[in-house]
Amino acid sequence: MSASLRPRPAERPVDAPTSRFLTVGVIGAGRVGAVLAAALAAAGHRVVAAAGGSDASRTRMALLLADVPRRSATSVARTAADLLLVAVPDDALAGVVAGLADSGALRPGQVVAHTSGAHGLAVLTPVTEAGAGPLALHPAMTFTGTSDDLTRLPGISYGLTAPAQLRPFATRLVADLGGVPEWISEADRPLYHAALVHGANHLVTLVNEAGDRLRDAGVTRPGRVLAPLLRAALDNALRLGDDALTGPISRGDAGTVERHLARLAATAPESMGPYLALARRTADRAIAAGRLRPTDAEALLGVLSRRGGEAAG
Repeated sequence: MSASLRPRPAERPVDAPTSRFLTVGVIGAGRVGAVLAAALAAAGHRVVAAAGGSDASRTRMALLLADVPRRSATSVARTAADLLLVAVPDDALAGVVAGLADSGALRPGQVVAHTSGAHGLAVLTPVTEAGAGPLALHPAMTFTGTSDDLTRLPGISYGLTAPAQLRPFATRLVADLGGVPEWISEADRPLYHAALVHGANHLVTLVNEAGDRLRDAGVTRPGRVLAPLLRAALDNALRLGDDALTGPISRGDAGTVERHLARLAATAPESMGPYLALARRTADRAIAAGRLRPTDAEALLGVLSRRGGEAAG
């Protein structure tokens, strides 16, 4: 067969394991890997080995995978006959996968699944070249690496990217984890991951910023003030979209926003930039949704523009 007709790695046929209960190995016993491995074990699969060298990984294994032996990454890959779960940081993933392939530890009939939200199948090209099946399996959840995470897994979504032949296997695997499959194209993986980071990680920063400013205002227990407000806001936003928006931006209260920014500049100038960026984006969405008339927004947008220039200067 000529090189031009040879299937590209991602297009080569791959076989999925046929056994109902899988032999599973885990590379990266971090917050995600240890919890997913424990969930797979609870579903009846056999976790035969795990790799994790840090003290935190050893602690998690003792807590969640007490009977699972700790091995080198290559040994784990050779031991896991059916499914190799690679749960390492995004920037380390390519090197780990390449090392496994170069060692000859991967083989046909085995599925190698990574848990990165940002990556799809391209990073698993060495896996496909070795004859194993590639799968991107990203749980849309934040993890603590404790048994508490196991109670949060049922019902969450998993961002999946897989060759057509592995879709039934991936669907069954997610069902065993109590999750819901969400199919993401290879090209859309970065956008999918950016959305989750923007929604979850930045939410943590935003909540902590709000808590800090409440402390600056003399509130001793900001969590008690914020909890009911933020839970209601999140519930409304998920149900109603932009119709959930309330507050001075949606009303075009330029004077109120001006006072916010003046006090932030004096008390916490590091919060000025985030407030301005979110206020401007909130105004744009309020206008587009018909919540704020453009004529009512003029004074508000003027304040944001002027204060933005001052902050930049």
